[in-house]
Parts: sequence; C-alpha cells; structure tokens
Amino acid sequence: MSSSWNSVGLEVLYQVLGWVAFFAWSFSFYPQVFLNYKRKSVVGLNFDFLVLNLTKHSSYLIYNAALFFSPFIQRQYHEQYGDKEMIPVAANDVAFSLHAVALTAFTLFQVFIYERGNQKVSKVCVSITAIVWTAAIVCLIVALSKSSWLWLIDVFNSTQVGMTAIKYIPQAVMNFRRKSTIGWSIGNILLDLTGGVLNFGQMGVQSIDQHTLVNFYGNIGKTLLSLEVVFFDVVFIIQHYVLYPIKRDENADNGYPILPIEVKHVAAA
Repeated sequence: MSSSWNSVGLEVLYQVLGWVAFFAWSFSFYPQVFLNYKRKSVVGLNFDFLVLNLTKHSSYLIYNAALFFSPFIQRQYHEQYGDKEMIPVAANDVAFSLHAVALTAFTLFQVFIYERGNQKVSKVCVSITAIVWTAAIVCLIVALSKSSWLWLIDVFNSTQVGMTAIKYIPQAVMNFRRKSTIGWSIGNILLDLTGGVLNFGQMGVQSIDQHTLVNFYGNIGKTLLSLEVVFFDVVFIIQHYVLYPIKRDENADNGYPILPIEVKHVAAA
C-alpha cells in the first residue's frame, strides 16, 4: 500500500515551504548573473566554483528526477525503507535542480563571452571533476549489471553533498585571509540561507505527519545539503556583518562591489 498524507494542513504547509525554498534558492543565482552582465566581466568570480557547482547540481538533478519520476526506483526505495514511507523528493526539488543546472551553465557561458583577465580553472578542480564523473561512469556500469538503480542515484546524491561542502570552503577561507567580503554579494547568502532553512523545515513537516524520521535518513543528501547550506551561510553572514563589515563608501555599484583584478580566487555563494 502506497503512503499518503495524514493531514491536509500539513500537506499544504509542506508544499508551501518547498516552493518558497525553491524560489529563494533559485533567485540566489541571479545577483551574480546580473553583476557579470553589468560589468561585462567575470574577473573576481572563481571558475573552480562554477565547475564544481555544475557537477553538484547535475548530480542532484539526476537523483531528484530519477527518484521522482521512476516507478521502478520508487519501488526499490519502498523495498528498502518500507511501503508506508513517502518518497522524500518533491516537485520543487526537481524544479530547483533543473533551474540550478541551467543558471550555472549560463554563468559558465558568461565566462566565455565577458572579460576574464588571466583567470582559469585550476588543475585541482579539473582533477576533482574528472575523478567524480569517471567514478559515476563506473557506478553506472555496476548498476546496469545488477539493476541497482536506487544505489546508483544514492551515489549521485552523495556526490552533490560532497560538492556542496567543497564549493563553499574557498570563499570562507578567502574572506578570512583578506579580512574582507568585498566583491561578493550578501544577497546570495541571505536567499541561500532562507532556502536551506525552509528546505529543512519541509522535511520536518513530512516527519511530523508520518510520525517517522525515515525521510531524513532516507534522503540523507537533502538533509546534509540543508545543514551544509545553513552552516556555511551563517559563517558568511558573521564574516560580512561582524568580522569584516563593509564601509558605506566601499559598497559601490548598487551593492555589488567590483573586486580588484589582482584577486583571482573568489567563489560565489
């Protein structure tokens, strides 16, 4: 027997939280895109961040779309976690992932058409990306032989969690070393934090309705994603407002200050 909601009110709240989180996370991509367009330059935007972020969101899209649309994978999920457990992926998760891949790809396109100085993708980033996708191909071959599709998408889910942690670290370290957050939009972080908190709240609502915590560890990637987002965004907010506050005369360009060209490694949030 398939699972269903026990409370209509909680189901509505679940959908509302999910879609508000979707819009918050989705809008968080635009400040960087608009800044690049306004400056006609991507100098100061870390290209490693973009490449790692594309891998992260592509992996998350594969997981979300496969679990949401595939009856076969859903059946494997129920066999592992129980028939009464709800699928821990909502329509807003798929929509967000699709939008994130598109916006990240568009930002990479801006790298090719706008001034980029002497910046380039690092060898470390290239190596990480190559290893991740090579491992994904190997896992695909293994899954084909055993029809372990739930296991395969769990691999992609784990990949996006790892990429999320990696992509945030360079920005936090750079802010610490420079003792400044100039050149990076706090708007991205505030929207990102909003999405993370609401995403976690959405999972909590489902747990309350189903009287179980299975959706938290059944979709451990979504759980860890929300926790990572909240943790790093709080770090960034403390850096921006407490440790390295920006003076009014430094906050130029309508809140999107331009980073000096000699600074090469800046990751967008």
